[in-house]
Amino acid sequence: MARQPPPPWVHAAFLLCLLSLGGAIEIPMDPSIQNELTQPPTITKQSVKDHIVDPRDNILIECEAKGNPAPSFHWTRNSRFFNIAKDPRVSMRRRSGTLVIDFRSGGRPEEYEGEYQCFARNKFGTALSNRIRLQVSKSPLWPKENLDPVVVQEGAPLTLQCNPPPGLPSPVIFWMSSSMEPITQDKRVSQGHNGDLYFSNVMLQDMQTDYSCNARFHFTHTIQQKNPFTLKVLTNHPYNDSSLRNHPDMYSARGVAERTPSFMYPQGTASSQMVLRGMDLLLECIASGVPTPDIAWYKKGGDLPSDKAKFENFNKALRITNVSEEDSGEYFCLASNKMGSIRHTISVRVKAAPYWLDEPKNLILAPGEDGRLVCRANGNPKPTVQWMVNGEPLQSAPPNPNREVAGDTIIFRDTQISSRAVYQCNTSNEHGYLLANAFVSVLDVPPRMLSPRNQLIRVILYNRTRLDCPFFGSPIPTLRWFKNGQGSNLDGGNYHVYENGSLEIKMIRKEDQGIYTCVATNILGKAENQVRLEVKDPTRIYRMPEDQVAKRGTTVQLECRVKHDPSLKLTVSWLKDDEPLYIGNRMKKEDDSLTIFGVAERDQGSYTCVASTELDQDLAKAYLTVLADQATPTNRLAALPKGRPDRPRDLELTDLAERSVRLTWIPGDDNNSPITDYVVQFEEDQFQPGVWHDHSKYPGSVNSAVLRLSPYVNYQFRVIAVNEVGSSHPSLPSERYRTSGAPPESNPGDVKGEGTRKNNMEITWTPMNATSAFGPNLRYIVKWRRRETREAWNNVTVWGSRYVVGQTPVYVPYEIRVQAENDFGKGPEPESVIGYSGEDLPSAPRRFRVRQPNLETINLEWDHPEHPNGIMTGYTLKYVAFNGTKVGKQIVENFSPNQTKFTVQRTDPVSRYRFTLSARTQVGSGEAVTEESPAPPNEAYTNNQADIATQGWFIGLMCAIALLVLILLIVCFIKRSRGGKYPVREKKDVPLGPEDPKEEDGSFDYSDEDNKPLQGSQTSLDGTIKQQESDDSLVDYGEGGEGQFNEDGSFIGQYTVKKDKEETEGNESSEATSPVNAIYSLA
Repeated sequence: MARQPPPPWVHAAFLLCLLSLGGAIEIPMDPSIQNELTQPPTITKQSVKDHIVDPRDNILIECEAKGNPAPSFHWTRNSRFFNIAKDPRVSMRRRSGTLVIDFRSGGRPEEYEGEYQCFARNKFGTALSNRIRLQVSKSPLWPKENLDPVVVQEGAPLTLQCNPPPGLPSPVIFWMSSSMEPITQDKRVSQGHNGDLYFSNVMLQDMQTDYSCNARFHFTHTIQQKNPFTLKVLTNHPYNDSSLRNHPDMYSARGVAERTPSFMYPQGTASSQMVLRGMDLLLECIASGVPTPDIAWYKKGGDLPSDKAKFENFNKALRITNVSEEDSGEYFCLASNKMGSIRHTISVRVKAAPYWLDEPKNLILAPGEDGRLVCRANGNPKPTVQWMVNGEPLQSAPPNPNREVAGDTIIFRDTQISSRAVYQCNTSNEHGYLLANAFVSVLDVPPRMLSPRNQLIRVILYNRTRLDCPFFGSPIPTLRWFKNGQGSNLDGGNYHVYENGSLEIKMIRKEDQGIYTCVATNILGKAENQVRLEVKDPTRIYRMPEDQVAKRGTTVQLECRVKHDPSLKLTVSWLKDDEPLYIGNRMKKEDDSLTIFGVAERDQGSYTCVASTELDQDLAKAYLTVLADQATPTNRLAALPKGRPDRPRDLELTDLAERSVRLTWIPGDDNNSPITDYVVQFEEDQFQPGVWHDHSKYPGSVNSAVLRLSPYVNYQFRVIAVNEVGSSHPSLPSERYRTSGAPPESNPGDVKGEGTRKNNMEITWTPMNATSAFGPNLRYIVKWRRRETREAWNNVTVWGSRYVVGQTPVYVPYEIRVQAENDFGKGPEPESVIGYSGEDLPSAPRRFRVRQPNLETINLEWDHPEHPNGIMTGYTLKYVAFNGTKVGKQIVENFSPNQTKFTVQRTDPVSRYRFTLSARTQVGSGEAVTEESPAPPNEAYTNNQADIATQGWFIGLMCAIALLVLILLIVCFIKRSRGGKYPVREKKDVPLGPEDPKEEDGSFDYSDEDNKPLQGSQTSLDGTIKQQESDDSLVDYGEGGEGQFNEDGSFIGQYTVKKDKEETEGNESSEATSPVNAIYSLA
């Protein structure tokens, strides 16, 4: 019986299991920890996968690893154990796995070529190096050959092939003359990527040198030269006149025929190329032609990647570096000259050797913990994943009930000490492989403190500080902080504990001083450490130096009085024009002032007092202006240059409340222009960290203000001073202050509902900022329902600023509501907004009518579409005049959505018009309706005749009329023949012959022959019948009786008429009276 697939909940449970696996332990870099903990081997250094060596040197194949205990090493060569001890040339470095192969005593390096792999092992596992392919560099000699001169016609293309000997690695190719002069290259003559030298067209001056291909080999640093080519150019202009080189039409001047371009490389019109991801893509197009063609490059369906594409070799080559999958596609080069152009298309396919998406990492667990190793790679084709453990395939390893393999993931549950091993993940495809080692180590370590004990931390009042407590243990310990050895765990409010154990105090206050204890605990024990925190007063300059104007030769004193924490050492220094001030003989520096004796003009400038301790500093600046003796300004400020104010300083937060705080600052220097305003700005670190917003504005006469705050915002403030010159630089930011949270008091604005497709509606809104969020995890409850149905509300919770409702009818109104919510509650009930689902093409306009009141105008009228399917944007009318097979130019008219009439002025009275009308929405034009104008009178008659003549009813009517006319003619004929007075009767009772069935019932059935004139009469031109023999008229015939005779006794005719009884007999019914009977009844 076939195995049933597991139900969906099994996959969901497996995914949850993966997500719930605990994180691995990180080993600190502390040497004491590293040296004490046991650890499986880890490869730290190895040679490259393709290892090419110089045959003149000893061979080195590197392999180094670490572990505790130190690992031992062994090698394989070509997948077999490599016995180093049996080969006297091979040795291994001490405390390393690096192989050294020494050829000083002889030997051939080629004998050691092959694939090597290093194994590093200790008692906890085995790590593997990559498979290292060792190859010896080769620089073979160029085969000697005698080259005949190359004969070529001037203007013809030419390729000189290099064909260098195959080297390892491939040599670098370049062309020179036999005298070692480089060959000048340009867009006419250039070297291709394959090493060949291409001439787009040969000129006579190309004979002036010979051409030799040179190959430089990397490891031997040798250059090998091929025998040179010599050229013999056949020309119609044998003189190499140098003046023709600059001739505007050099080729015509030399008698060279101009030719359209053709490709020399690659051949044909299309080719393909494969490149590996991460490599460089080099596309090349070399063309011949006269004049020399120009090359341009394009990519079909897009632009060349400007950041990675560059042109080489005079635009003949396009190089795209670090190729990715997006660079696949079709590229084409266009070669053009004045004679024409051609192009060559190159289809580029990007493949990829395996590359890591998630490389497995070392996993350190505590006993009983769960973990996982993930080996996820990508490539093209998709790589396969193979797991190994300690260098052996996982399938052949002993079973482990605590280990489960799920594709690219190995899951460990309830790990124990015996689970330690090194796992290898090998992922490969046809283009390469990746090999990664990751060990699983199970540690059982009690908590340990990694920092010095009883540290002293000193911090300035109102600043932010962090107390560090690094620790280690397995299982990972939990850490708690206590103050002064008592109280509850410190976390929340003004304190924040980070995962690494550090305790942050957001704003230091006096009461925060004390001893802080951190305690790390796991099931094996606990460890603790202490940090002593001292809070110091800030350093402040409370009497600052002031701007002064002094005469030359006078004495000036600049004050600088400082208040600081007495336990800190204070240093006061001075700067002049922001450079350290040299205190000379004319200056005296005291603790609270600077005195300058005999002021000179060179003393003019800015002076800055710097008061600093080992923890903080404060600055104050003043400007000294020195005047000549005769200058006595009446207004000091008018004599001094004005500038923007210095930035405020020493911001301080006090009176901390739930929705307010007092901000105080010290004004900076106004620089000779009074401060008019202070602008307070704030920044928050949740929604827009680093972005400053204006909060409020205050007069320049204040330096303290109570700021109104919003809930759950981590505020930081700064102040900008403003005078008539401009704004100061912002002050240094204040300490942060976070307000407590609350439910939102408003909802997002600018709520809209608009369709982006015909079957959806996108609901958008302007997200709320930090000052209106009022709490953590701000989200939005989006509700919608169809407006006309009043159905139940649909709702969804969204963290962004948009939501798309799918599977909606076309252009239907919806009621929309968006309500803010955070962890403290919901915002107020929002108002409904009307939105519409997506629009579609409208249906055709209804009742499209075309009327022609006269020969000059045509009136058009229509009604709106039955299904607009959106907001109507207008109508499009297309019409064209036609007359038979001749059709005029189409005219397009666009109308507003409200217009339903239009009048067309005819250009001629003969042509007809064909009108096509469609309605438009924002999506486009919908279904069209087509009508034609009425035909002109003469054409209408002709067309009507042609149309009626083909109708069945008309044909039948005409046949009936023809038959009636025929009957009337027969009646007239009979009456004429009988004289109109009596019927024709038989003269004798002569029976009718059986051969004439028409006469059996005594009736006449007129055939075509019956319509012929009777014998003895003739037909006149007007259709009347005239007698030939006699002008006497026939006498009337009576009813019944024998045949009658005329007056002179001659026989008129022999006719037989049956009675009514006989007329009703036969195959016909009594109602189907024959035409002849009808005639007789009329007669």
